[in-house]
Amino acid sequence: MAGICGWLDDTANSSPADLSSMAAALARFDGAHIQTAQKPCYGLAAADIGSNQSLAEEGDLLVAYSGAPSFANRDLNELSRARGRTAALAEGFRRWQHEMATHLLGQYCIAIVDQKAKTLYLAVDRFATHPLAYAAKGNSIRFASNLDSLNIDQSLELSPQSIFNYVYFHVIPGPETIYRDVRRLSAGESLTFENGEATIKRFWRAEFIENQHSSFDELKQDFLGALRTAVKTSSEGQNCGAFLSGGTDSSTIAGLLGEVSGAPARTYSIGFEAAGYDEMEYARIAAKQFKTDHHEYYVTPTDVAEAIPKIAQVYDQPFGNSSAVPTYFCARFAQQDGIELLLGGDGGDELYGGNERYAKQHIFEHYQRIPNVIRSALIEPAIGLPGIDSIAPLRKAKSYVNQARLPMPARMETYNLLDRFGVSNVLSADFLAGVNAHFPLQHLTEVYDDARANTLINRMLALDFKLTLTDNDLPKVSRMCELAKVNVAYPMLDDGVLDFSLRLAPGLKLKGTKLRYFFKEALRGFLPDAIITKSKHGFGLPFGPWLRDHAPLQKIAYGSLEQLGDRGIIRKEFTRELIDVVRSGHAGYYGTMVWVLMMLELWLAHHQSARRVKS
Repeated sequence: MAGICGWLDDTANSSPADLSSMAAALARFDGAHIQTAQKPCYGLAAADIGSNQSLAEEGDLLVAYSGAPSFANRDLNELSRARGRTAALAEGFRRWQHEMATHLLGQYCIAIVDQKAKTLYLAVDRFATHPLAYAAKGNSIRFASNLDSLNIDQSLELSPQSIFNYVYFHVIPGPETIYRDVRRLSAGESLTFENGEATIKRFWRAEFIENQHSSFDELKQDFLGALRTAVKTSSEGQNCGAFLSGGTDSSTIAGLLGEVSGAPARTYSIGFEAAGYDEMEYARIAAKQFKTDHHEYYVTPTDVAEAIPKIAQVYDQPFGNSSAVPTYFCARFAQQDGIELLLGGDGGDELYGGNERYAKQHIFEHYQRIPNVIRSALIEPAIGLPGIDSIAPLRKAKSYVNQARLPMPARMETYNLLDRFGVSNVLSADFLAGVNAHFPLQHLTEVYDDARANTLINRMLALDFKLTLTDNDLPKVSRMCELAKVNVAYPMLDDGVLDFSLRLAPGLKLKGTKLRYFFKEALRGFLPDAIITKSKHGFGLPFGPWLRDHAPLQKIAYGSLEQLGDRGIIRKEFTRELIDVVRSGHAGYYGTMVWVLMMLELWLAHHQSARRVKS
């Protein structure tokens, strides 16, 4: 999972030591096998946890990849099986040149240097499951799967805007990165670097087909066929296991893995001794249903305290999703059991309409259908009448109207933590003077408006393809598997499964307020009823409750907040206020903000020596 890196430089200013250092940064956590190739004007390296030949010279082309790229072309796939993926990628590039990515399938990133033409071609898959970042300057460009490989000399400057975006989103949305002048390829993008110019092309984007109708039985057959193919393709040739949280996605993957392999699937689950957070009951139901070779591990507060610094370091930019912790322990548990590849269930919610916010926004959307004259002349003046907050039903109606009157996607951000705490209360005035506080909503709106869909549910799914999957969940799982020294694949994001979801009627994804309607009905009889009917839970970490009583967690959390207050980003008064509130017993609600700021400080302390951020 470690990835690829390299450079193209007409001035030949880069040295062999540069490539070695870049490659070492790729493999620093997982001890991956490294391959390198270098000539005066270019260098290329690939690192794999396995021993795959993922870098090779093919005539005038130097080819490197990470993941498992394949072609929508029979003869090239046959060439790949006969001579390896690098040979097939080289032949594909010769045929289609810089349009090659439109013919690629699978989960991958690739780099191709044309030695004769002195050009570089990069591409990432439809969800950027294997990311690539790049920095172009003059006649040279450097690229890497990991930002640390681009910052080997610690010369890159932090971006204050990206830090602000992190505090708002708890991740840094692409294509921006934590560093100025360094960007990531967005999902479904390629880059061509030629004559000192980088050209970005969007070769794939989600195209929702909203008016196609087929019988339920026909759809079910196509759906289950696509899923089985995805699980079989993802798991072939490796010692494979599966994450099993007890949700519909992971349970489906576990069941199908046993089916396609002809042997009990090896499944791995994480639990917590904390009320409201443990879902082991459902994982056991799935394990019993599919007769898996099941393994369980219960994470403790001490585990979390010991893992936090390592988790903060393995991310190449600040990352604030606390469910990275159980993901890491689950992956480590599997790796210690001899697993080489884990199958993750990520993507089912975002492809088939499984998140609670989809139903919530569907309800709010009813308000938008009321004629504007009635809303502006009657309803909205009425909710502003004195005393309305003292009457519970009217207070709820006021809250509904105040949210429903907002346009999408701003309506989804009414509970954003940074806004709730107050931007100027959290961030220092000097820091705020150097950023655009409106950027997050502008970014959300741009992505939402760019969706090629007419219905609310599909536009929300398109937004989540980027914000939830590409920017958040996939980096979470991939980096934690890297830290645990195990590979990961995502069958729910297989091209066939994705293409099927794009042509599924919107009303079969969200039927009224019924989430994942088709998905659940198609799997009824395969999945246990208890899993189909269970409420949405997620893979949360009980950090807030544990923080109240666990001294080692308090030490690392409170110490990080105090140090962060010295950097000129967060107001010292706010960090002290946050610590006082948590100590007084309100760790549940405030624990998320503590985690986000703690991980920011730990990342900065590890990656940056400067105490302040330049505006």
